[in-house]
Amino acid sequence: MEYKELLIPYNPWWENLEKAFERLPSFHRPIFDEIYKGLKETPQIISITGPRRVGKSTIIKQIVKKLIGEGVKPDKIIYYSMDDPALFRSEVKHDKFFDSLMDEARKKADTHQMYIFLDEVQRFERWELFLKKYYDLHYPVRFAISGSASSPIFKKSRESLIGRIKDFHILPFSFREFLLFHNCENTLLINQLNEIYKTGKAVMGMLTKHPEYADLQGVSIPPIPLEIRQNVEENLERFLIEGGFPEVWTLPDWETKQSYLFDNQVEKVILEDLVLAVELRKPEMLKRFYISMLENPGREINFQQISKTLGINRASIEKYFPLLEMTDLIRHVEKFTKSQIKVRKGNVKCYLVDLALRNAILRIQESLLKDTQVLGLYAENLVFNALKKWEGTVNINYLREKDSEVDFIVYLGASNYMPIEVKYKEQVQDIELRTIKNFCKRIKCSTGIVVTKKWDAFGKKEDLIYMPLPHFLLLFD
Repeated sequence: MEYKELLIPYNPWWENLEKAFERLPSFHRPIFDEIYKGLKETPQIISITGPRRVGKSTIIKQIVKKLIGEGVKPDKIIYYSMDDPALFRSEVKHDKFFDSLMDEARKKADTHQMYIFLDEVQRFERWELFLKKYYDLHYPVRFAISGSASSPIFKKSRESLIGRIKDFHILPFSFREFLLFHNCENTLLINQLNEIYKTGKAVMGMLTKHPEYADLQGVSIPPIPLEIRQNVEENLERFLIEGGFPEVWTLPDWETKQSYLFDNQVEKVILEDLVLAVELRKPEMLKRFYISMLENPGREINFQQISKTLGINRASIEKYFPLLEMTDLIRHVEKFTKSQIKVRKGNVKCYLVDLALRNAILRIQESLLKDTQVLGLYAENLVFNALKKWEGTVNINYLREKDSEVDFIVYLGASNYMPIEVKYKEQVQDIELRTIKNFCKRIKCSTGIVVTKKWDAFGKKEDLIYMPLPHFLLLFD
């Protein structure tokens, strides 16, 4: 068969450039520029990974559009989705398909460089061997691939391309991205948010490199203006319910949104990806364990205790836990130890990559916004997800000593620590901050951060930096 026929439907810019991108969102996630720069400036294969339905294919097509806009001829760009059912017909030979694809690229290249984008590449058996072959042969081609992080097979395959591949890992939209997306036509607000981000990032960078100089009086993070606070609050409430999967936002009702999330982010990940990848024999047990993790995000977990509660042996739980992390469903932090080399085995705290999954699986709707206890857990989870993006962070732990706890201890390197306490409530009593203050004195931290609910609780007070949750979240992509 003519393998070129498989490519035509996926490359509409070859025939009609005007209609090729008419359905493509105009909003670019902040990581877009970083990926595009990597494609243009680094010789390596560009890899875009992440959970299902976070927008990997959209980013690829936005890159294609920008390349054409900057003068790359449309016929010098080839895009193909490797989960195309036509590729799995009996008469299609995978080795011949890939060789044919590369022959087509070489013919089209002439004296120009070709760009080949392979979406959902993990669906193509032995894809890494083909890429390695043609990369090492120095074909005039820049490769960019995407794959689901929910596939452990994909992660293992990439290991054979070490040194040849540069990975960009994409997660669901952060709150800042969510807010920018839903206000993309409000230029004034966008400019205000970008200024907050720019100056705030500078201060956070200072805290990373020189925490001993942390002083909001000297380097000012501008407060969020009164006129946009309502917009920010309304979007935060919506984000707490709908989360960061963009396709969810356009669905007609919450029941449809919940079904979509459950089907794509739980059923397919656990019952398809993991069953195939690790030959999981009892996926229902893994699903039951995962649901137990959803019930109380941020709680301390004892594997032995949860084994008894669920009736699942500890060995299975210790096998399931890294699988859930590998597939971007959960994350964990360990107890604080001053020695960053020492491995501490014991209890851990577990957080969700996206809280909308909890809402979908446990069938929680707007009532969430009236539950102050759960909102406190959600706030802590959002802070943790933001901290994972704090440039310069070496490690994140939590402190628990008897009945005292500090939510997060961020290790910044060079024996510098930043304790962070989340108090998402109207009134914070001094006694509630005793542990973080004692930690600062004991470890000789120059400051700590308290993430609060009240807008007027902003600034530095008694050596602690106070910041309302929405403001804190807007400092991170």
